[in-house]
Amino acid sequence: MGHIKLTVAYDGTNYNGFQRQKNGVGVQQVLEGALTELCGEEILLKAAGRTDAGVHALGQVVSFSTAATVPASHIPRAIRHLLPKDIVVCQGKEVGEDFHARYSAKEKTYCYKIFLTDVVNPCLRNYAWEIKGCLDYKAMNEAAECLIGTHDFSAFRNSGSEMTTPIRTLTEAHWTQQGNELIFTITGNSFLYRMVRNIVGCLVKVGQRKITPDKFKKIMLAGERKAVGMAAPAQGLYLMHVQY
Repeated sequence: MGHIKLTVAYDGTNYNGFQRQKNGVGVQQVLEGALTELCGEEILLKAAGRTDAGVHALGQVVSFSTAATVPASHIPRAIRHLLPKDIVVCQGKEVGEDFHARYSAKEKTYCYKIFLTDVVNPCLRNYAWEIKGCLDYKAMNEAAECLIGTHDFSAFRNSGSEMTTPIRTLTEAHWTQQGNELIFTITGNSFLYRMVRNIVGCLVKVGQRKITPDKFKKIMLAGERKAVGMAAPAQGLYLMHVQY
C-alpha cells in the first residue's frame, strides 16, 4: 500500500463544508469520488480540518492509503479533469504509513478577510465579510494580543464541538490592513468548533467600539459563549496552511 498526502485548495461557496454529508454535498465526497475513479478502488480521506459550509481553503491537507500505482506527484495533473473547477489538488507527496492529515499536524493557520465599504460589492459577497463604516484596527490588535499563549478558549467554543479539552495554544493572532481590507491571521496547535469565527466576531465588536480590549479579555477569561455574541460569517474564513 502507498500512503499519500495531498494539499488541496477549494472555493467553499457551493459546499456544505469539507466533511462528507448525508443531506448535502461536502468537498470530501467530491474529492473521494474523483480519487476513487483515478485509483480504481474506493478511497476514504482523512483531513487536517473540517471547514464549515462556505469556508474556503488554500492549504487543506488530506491523506489516504491506496494500492494504485499512480505516483503521488502526478495526482494533481491526473485528477484535474475529474474535479470541478472550484476544487484543485495543488500537490501530492508520498508519506509514511504513520502519517495522519489531522493527528500529525503541529499547527494550522487561518486567515479571515474583512472589506470595509459603504456599497456592497457583489463580487466579494462569497469571499469576505463586508462591513459598512470603519473599524478601530489598533484596538482590535490590542485585544487580539491576549489570545497568544495557552488558554481555555471555552468562550469561543460553539455547541456541537467534540468533547475535548478547550485548552489550546495560539502562536499568532493579529490584524493587518491594506486600504479597505483587513486580514486576521491566526495560528494554533488546533481549534475548537467555530473558534476562529467566534473570535473574529467578538474582535469586530472591539473595532466598532462596542466593547473595549480589556472587556474582550474578560470575556475570554470568563469562558461564557453567550457574552461573545455573533460569529463572523463563514465566507471570510480561509484555511491557509497546515504545518507538520
